[in-house]
Order: sequence, then C-alpha cells, then structure tokens
Amino acid sequence: MIIDTHLHLIYRDRLSYPWLSGVPALDADFTQEAYSREARRLGIVAALHMEVDVAAADIARETAMIQALAGEEGSLLTGAIAACRPESPEFPAYLESVRANPFVRGFRRVLHVVPDDLSEGALFRENIKRLTGTGLNFDLCVLPHQIGKAIALADLAPEVSFVLDHCGVPDIKGGGFDVWKGPVAEIARRPNVTVKLSGIPAYGAEDWTLDDLKPYFAHVAESFGFDRMVWGSDWPVCTLGGGLSTWIGATQALLSGVSLEGKARVFAENAKRLWKV
Repeated sequence: MIIDTHLHLIYRDRLSYPWLSGVPALDADFTQEAYSREARRLGIVAALHMEVDVAAADIARETAMIQALAGEEGSLLTGAIAACRPESPEFPAYLESVRANPFVRGFRRVLHVVPDDLSEGALFRENIKRLTGTGLNFDLCVLPHQIGKAIALADLAPEVSFVLDHCGVPDIKGGGFDVWKGPVAEIARRPNVTVKLSGIPAYGAEDWTLDDLKPYFAHVAESFGFDRMVWGSDWPVCTLGGGLSTWIGATQALLSGVSLEGKARVFAENAKRLWKV
C-alpha cells in the first residue's frame, strides 16, 4: 500500500499558475483522471494534494477545487496541504478558517522562489509559531543553501511537525552532493522534521540512473532513518525525470535492502501518523 504525500493537480481553466509559463514541459493540464489511471496500477491507494503555487488570489479556490475533486466517485484524494502566506498580516484569520476544514492537513510556502530573508521576518516567524497545537504540519521546500533557514523555523516551533520536501532539493545533475550533505544531516538532528523521499529524479541528468540517486538516498536514510521518511510522487513534476512508474520502480529499488516494516513506514505508516490519512 502506498500513500502519495505530494501530488500536484493542474487545471489551467480554473486557476492561475504564474510560474507555468517558465516551465513549458509542465504548462499543461494534469488532471485527477490522468493521475489515478496510472497510480492505481502502481499500488497507490490514497493521495494528499500539494499546493501548486497558484496566484495568491486563488489559494482558497485551489483548496475548494481539490476538495470538490475528492468528492468525486473513486477519487484517491484524502486531504490537502494548502498554500499559505505566513508573511501576511491576514495569516491568523486564514489559519482559523483552515482549522475549521478537516480536509486540510497542513501548509506549504515555497521558499526557494522568494527572497532568502522572507522566512526571517518577525511576522513570518510569529505566524509559523501559531501552528503549535493545531495539528497542521508545514512542508519546507528549500534549496540546499537555504536549509539553515529551514532549521531556524524548526527550532522556533519545536512542537510543530515540519517536512523537508524533495530530500532538500539536491543538485544531482550538477554533482552537488558535498554542499547538500552537511545541511541535511544538521536538519535531521531536529526530531520534529521528517524527510520526504520525492522529486529527486527531476534533479538528475536526462539520462540519470539508479546509481546517480543512491548516494543521496543513502544519506537521507542514514540521517533520518525510516521512522522519519515519507514518500511522494511529485507528479507531474516527476514526468521531467521519467514519470510516475519510473519513480515508483526506482524507489522500490532504493528500498530493496530495507525491511518490510521499514518499507511500510516509508510508503504509508508514517504518512498516516503525520497527516491522519
């Protein structure tokens, strides 16, 4: 059984995605039907939708759209990780509205597309602390040089669960292991941080092989263990690195030496615990 903790759906006729124009390969519709057709064949039984960095005015509409899709017969969607703007004075009111909706399981603010110091602002940090006691997790999407800023947030709110997306976004194609490994090991020392095994095929060369991914997987496994690791498809971004079936196959190969219990934790049990799916 696999729970996908990082699914993106794109409906360009319903929402605005400003960043898509800069990524022609993803500037298309990626629908629930297309995802589910392949996902069911691979053993995926449930999925959390991850916000797709829509225009700020569409944040609430994105959550409403995904919740409506989840209500369709046979949907794999069981919850959403919603977009947010902790740097905004309106965040407290937004947080209260989201807490009233059990479909939302957490938040994400993509930090590698904004100035590095955004997360260091007093208002941003005050609002992150507001997540304490809410049961809502916060996904950290940062580049290797920004992991120190992610560590600061995890230390600021030790009772909040944080998830490091895409193994900390290593530059696999560029051979960025050495500049990535130290920050990842350091953030792993925070017990309130879980790593998400997702995204990494898209960071490799076009002709990447399993051997290219192995040292990165081995390092996150050594740093976090399998009690603090979850799996995500990063669909449709994973199509840039071979697609959903390729990523499932690569993950199974990476986990080939792991116990059945360890695999179950990575693929489903840890997600159940973190997001109550």
